[in-house]
Amino acid sequence: MERNMTEIPQTTYKRVLLKISGEALMGDQGYGLHPPTVERIAREIKSVHDMGVEICMVIGGGNIFRGLAGSAQGMERTTADYMGMLATVMNALAMQSSLEELGVFTRVISAIRMDEVAEPYIRRRAVRHLEKKRVCIFAAGTGNPYFTTDTASALRANEMACEALFMGKNGTDGVYDSDPRTNPNAKRYDSVSYDDVLVKNLKVMDASAIALSRDNNLPIIVFPLDEPGGFRGILAGQGTYTKVG
Repeated sequence: MERNMTEIPQTTYKRVLLKISGEALMGDQGYGLHPPTVERIAREIKSVHDMGVEICMVIGGGNIFRGLAGSAQGMERTTADYMGMLATVMNALAMQSSLEELGVFTRVISAIRMDEVAEPYIRRRAVRHLEKKRVCIFAAGTGNPYFTTDTASALRANEMACEALFMGKNGTDGVYDSDPRTNPNAKRYDSVSYDDVLVKNLKVMDASAIALSRDNNLPIIVFPLDEPGGFRGILAGQGTYTKVG
Protein backbone atom coordinates (compact mmCIF):
# COMPACT_ATOMS: atom_id res chain seq x y z
CA MET A 1 0.00 0.00 0.00
CA GLU A 2 2.84 2.37 0.83
CA ARG A 3 4.49 1.66 -2.54
CA ASN A 4 1.28 2.51 -4.42
CA MET A 5 0.90 5.79 -2.57
CA THR A 6 4.31 6.94 -3.79
CA GLU A 7 3.29 6.24 -7.38
CA ILE A 8 0.32 8.60 -7.20
CA PRO A 9 1.41 12.18 -7.99
CA GLN A 10 0.49 14.38 -5.04
CA THR A 11 -0.15 17.90 -6.29
CA THR A 12 0.85 20.94 -4.27
CA TYR A 13 -1.89 23.11 -5.79
CA LYS A 14 -5.35 22.30 -7.12
CA ARG A 15 -5.91 25.42 -9.27
CA VAL A 16 -3.13 27.48 -10.82
CA LEU A 17 -2.54 30.13 -13.46
CA LEU A 18 0.36 29.62 -15.86
CA LYS A 19 1.89 32.75 -17.39
CA ILE A 20 4.24 32.37 -20.33
CA SER A 21 5.73 34.96 -22.63
CA GLY A 22 4.95 35.15 -26.31
CA GLU A 23 8.67 34.70 -26.96
CA ALA A 24 8.43 31.22 -25.42
CA LEU A 25 6.41 30.16 -28.49
CA MET A 26 9.05 31.27 -31.00
CA GLY A 27 11.44 28.36 -30.49
CA ASP A 28 14.71 29.19 -32.25
CA GLN A 29 13.00 31.60 -34.61
CA GLY A 30 13.29 35.34 -34.21
CA TYR A 31 9.60 36.02 -34.74
CA GLY A 32 6.16 34.41 -34.75
CA LEU A 33 5.04 30.93 -33.77
CA HIS A 34 7.04 27.70 -33.91
CA PRO A 35 4.40 24.90 -33.97
CA PRO A 36 6.66 22.17 -32.49
CA THR A 37 7.47 24.47 -29.55
CA VAL A 38 3.77 25.23 -29.03
CA GLU A 39 3.07 21.49 -29.07
CA ARG A 40 5.84 20.78 -26.55
CA ILE A 41 4.43 23.34 -24.11
CA ALA A 42 0.91 21.97 -24.69
CA ARG A 43 2.17 18.50 -23.71
CA GLU A 44 3.65 19.94 -20.51
CA ILE A 45 0.27 21.49 -19.70
CA LYS A 46 -1.55 18.24 -20.48
CA SER A 47 0.72 16.31 -18.12
CA VAL A 48 -0.31 18.65 -15.29
CA HIS A 49 -3.96 18.59 -16.38
CA ASP A 50 -3.84 14.78 -16.16
CA MET A 51 -2.91 15.14 -12.46
CA GLY A 52 -6.32 16.73 -11.86
CA VAL A 53 -5.02 20.30 -11.57
CA GLU A 54 -7.34 23.05 -12.82
CA ILE A 55 -5.32 25.28 -15.16
CA CYS A 56 -5.81 28.73 -16.59
CA MET A 57 -3.27 30.56 -18.72
CA VAL A 58 -2.13 33.96 -19.89
CA ILE A 59 0.22 34.17 -22.89
CA GLY A 60 2.08 37.32 -23.87
CA GLY A 61 2.24 38.65 -27.41
CA GLY A 62 5.86 39.75 -27.72
CA ASN A 63 6.63 37.20 -30.43
CA ILE A 64 4.24 39.07 -32.75
CA PHE A 65 3.93 42.63 -31.48
CA ARG A 66 4.92 44.41 -28.29
CA GLY A 67 3.02 47.59 -27.47
CA LEU A 68 5.91 49.27 -25.67
CA ALA A 69 8.23 48.68 -28.61
CA GLY A 70 5.71 50.14 -31.02
CA SER A 71 5.24 53.16 -28.76
CA ALA A 72 9.00 53.66 -28.54
CA GLN A 73 9.13 53.89 -32.34
CA GLY A 74 6.61 56.72 -32.42
CA MET A 75 3.29 54.86 -32.53
CA GLU A 76 0.54 56.21 -30.29
CA ARG A 77 0.74 54.19 -27.05
CA THR A 78 -2.94 53.24 -26.76
CA THR A 79 -3.07 51.96 -30.35
CA ALA A 80 0.18 50.05 -29.88
CA ASP A 81 -1.12 48.39 -26.72
CA TYR A 82 -4.35 47.31 -28.43
CA MET A 83 -2.28 45.77 -31.22
CA GLY A 84 -0.30 43.87 -28.60
CA MET A 85 -3.56 42.59 -27.09
CA LEU A 86 -4.61 41.23 -30.48
CA ALA A 87 -1.26 39.41 -30.71
CA THR A 88 -2.06 37.61 -27.45
CA VAL A 89 -5.33 36.37 -28.97
CA MET A 90 -3.42 34.82 -31.88
CA ASN A 91 -1.10 33.02 -29.45
CA ALA A 92 -4.05 31.85 -27.35
CA LEU A 93 -5.76 30.35 -30.40
CA ALA A 94 -2.55 28.53 -31.36
CA MET A 95 -2.25 27.06 -27.87
CA GLN A 96 -5.93 26.10 -27.85
CA SER A 97 -5.46 24.23 -31.11
CA SER A 98 -2.45 22.29 -29.76
CA LEU A 99 -4.18 21.41 -26.49
CA GLU A 100 -7.33 20.20 -28.20
CA GLU A 101 -5.23 18.06 -30.57
CA LEU A 102 -4.05 16.35 -27.36
CA GLY A 103 -7.62 15.88 -26.14
CA VAL A 104 -7.67 18.70 -23.58
CA PHE A 105 -10.86 20.78 -23.75
CA THR A 106 -9.87 24.44 -23.87
CA ARG A 107 -11.61 27.82 -23.93
CA VAL A 108 -10.09 31.07 -25.16
CA ILE A 109 -11.61 33.95 -23.19
CA SER A 110 -10.92 37.45 -24.48
CA ALA A 111 -11.08 40.73 -22.59
CA ILE A 112 -11.89 42.36 -25.97
CA ARG A 113 -15.05 41.03 -27.58
CA MET A 114 -14.50 38.99 -30.72
CA ASP A 115 -17.30 36.47 -30.46
CA GLU A 116 -16.43 34.55 -33.63
CA VAL A 117 -13.11 33.31 -32.22
CA ALA A 118 -13.29 33.63 -28.42
CA GLU A 119 -15.69 33.90 -25.51
CA PRO A 120 -16.10 37.25 -23.76
CA TYR A 121 -14.69 37.38 -20.24
CA ILE A 122 -17.40 36.57 -17.69
CA ARG A 123 -15.88 35.56 -14.37
CA ARG A 124 -18.52 33.09 -13.25
CA ARG A 125 -18.53 31.35 -16.63
CA ALA A 126 -14.75 31.06 -16.55
CA VAL A 127 -14.84 29.58 -13.04
CA ARG A 128 -17.39 27.03 -14.24
CA HIS A 129 -15.11 26.03 -17.13
CA LEU A 130 -12.31 25.37 -14.64
CA GLU A 131 -14.64 23.31 -12.44
CA LYS A 132 -15.41 21.22 -15.52
CA LYS A 133 -11.66 20.65 -15.98
CA ARG A 134 -11.36 22.81 -19.08
CA VAL A 135 -8.20 24.84 -19.59
CA CYS A 136 -9.02 28.55 -19.80
CA ILE A 137 -6.68 30.80 -21.78
CA PHE A 138 -7.24 34.46 -20.95
CA ALA A 139 -6.41 36.62 -23.97
CA ALA A 140 -6.20 40.37 -24.73
CA GLY A 141 -4.69 41.21 -21.34
CA THR A 142 -7.01 43.19 -19.08
CA GLY A 143 -8.66 44.79 -22.12
CA ASN A 144 -7.08 48.12 -21.22
CA PRO A 145 -3.98 49.88 -22.58
CA TYR A 146 -1.07 50.64 -20.23
CA PHE A 147 -1.48 47.29 -18.44
CA THR A 148 0.81 44.37 -19.26
CA THR A 149 0.00 40.68 -19.49
CA ASP A 150 1.86 40.30 -16.18
CA THR A 151 -0.78 42.46 -14.53
CA ALA A 152 -3.50 40.53 -16.37
CA SER A 153 -2.02 37.30 -14.98
CA ALA A 154 -2.15 38.53 -11.38
CA LEU A 155 -5.65 39.91 -11.89
CA ARG A 156 -7.10 36.74 -13.45
CA ALA A 157 -5.33 34.48 -10.94
CA ASN A 158 -7.00 36.36 -8.09
CA GLU A 159 -10.39 36.46 -9.82
CA MET A 160 -10.24 32.70 -10.44
CA ALA A 161 -9.17 32.05 -6.82
CA CYS A 162 -5.98 30.33 -8.01
CA GLU A 163 -3.66 29.02 -5.32
CA ALA A 164 -0.52 30.13 -7.16
CA LEU A 165 0.69 31.99 -10.24
CA PHE A 166 3.33 30.04 -12.20
CA MET A 167 5.77 32.11 -14.28
CA GLY A 168 7.38 29.91 -16.93
CA LYS A 169 10.76 31.33 -17.98
CA ASN A 170 13.11 30.26 -20.75
CA GLY A 171 16.80 29.94 -19.92
CA THR A 172 16.52 30.42 -16.16
CA ASP A 173 15.50 28.24 -13.22
CA GLY A 174 14.31 30.97 -10.89
CA VAL A 175 14.98 34.49 -9.64
CA TYR A 176 18.57 35.72 -9.29
CA ASP A 177 20.04 38.76 -7.58
CA SER A 178 21.62 39.73 -10.94
CA ASP A 179 21.60 38.46 -14.50
CA PRO A 180 23.19 34.96 -14.48
CA ARG A 181 23.98 35.28 -18.20
CA THR A 182 26.39 38.14 -17.52
CA ASN A 183 27.36 37.45 -13.91
CA PRO A 184 28.62 33.90 -13.20
CA ASN A 185 28.43 34.64 -9.46
CA ALA A 186 24.74 35.51 -9.51
CA LYS A 187 22.85 34.04 -6.57
CA ARG A 188 19.55 32.22 -7.08
CA TYR A 189 16.85 32.69 -4.47
CA ASP A 190 14.88 29.67 -3.24
CA SER A 191 12.34 32.15 -1.92
CA VAL A 192 12.08 35.93 -1.89
CA SER A 193 9.52 38.39 -0.55
CA TYR A 194 7.32 40.62 -2.69
CA ASP A 195 8.92 43.70 -1.15
CA ASP A 196 12.45 42.50 -1.97
CA VAL A 197 11.42 41.94 -5.59
CA LEU A 198 10.18 45.53 -5.76
CA VAL A 199 13.01 47.16 -3.80
CA LYS A 200 15.80 45.24 -5.56
CA ASN A 201 14.09 45.49 -8.97
CA LEU A 202 14.52 41.76 -9.60
CA LYS A 203 12.59 41.75 -12.90
CA VAL A 204 10.18 38.93 -12.02
CA MET A 205 7.06 40.76 -13.19
CA ASP A 206 6.13 44.40 -13.47
CA ALA A 207 5.53 46.34 -10.26
CA SER A 208 1.73 46.45 -10.64
CA ALA A 209 1.55 42.66 -10.87
CA ILE A 210 3.82 42.16 -7.86
CA ALA A 211 1.82 44.65 -5.77
CA LEU A 212 -1.48 43.03 -6.74
CA SER A 213 -0.12 39.60 -5.83
CA ARG A 214 1.25 40.89 -2.52
CA ASP A 215 -2.01 42.58 -1.55
CA ASN A 216 -3.91 39.32 -2.13
CA ASN A 217 -1.22 36.96 -0.79
CA LEU A 218 -0.89 35.15 -4.13
CA PRO A 219 2.34 33.08 -4.33
CA ILE A 220 4.37 33.43 -7.54
CA ILE A 221 6.41 30.40 -8.64
CA VAL A 222 9.19 31.19 -11.15
CA PHE A 223 10.39 28.02 -12.90
CA PRO A 224 12.18 26.91 -16.12
CA LEU A 225 9.64 26.41 -18.90
CA ASP A 226 12.22 24.85 -21.22
CA GLU A 227 13.03 22.02 -18.79
CA PRO A 228 11.05 18.89 -19.81
CA GLY A 229 8.65 17.87 -17.07
CA GLY A 230 9.44 20.99 -15.04
CA PHE A 231 5.86 22.21 -14.63
CA ARG A 232 4.59 18.80 -13.56
CA GLY A 233 7.60 18.21 -11.30
CA ILE A 234 7.12 21.40 -9.34
CA LEU A 235 3.45 20.65 -8.77
CA ALA A 236 4.58 17.27 -7.41
CA GLY A 237 7.01 19.04 -5.05
CA GLN A 238 10.19 18.50 -7.07
CA GLY A 239 12.46 20.55 -9.31
CA THR A 240 14.21 23.90 -9.03
CA TYR A 241 12.26 27.13 -8.74
CA THR A 242 11.92 30.38 -6.79
CA LYS A 243 8.86 31.17 -4.73
CA VAL A 244 7.89 34.81 -4.36
CA GLY A 245 5.64 35.33 -1.37
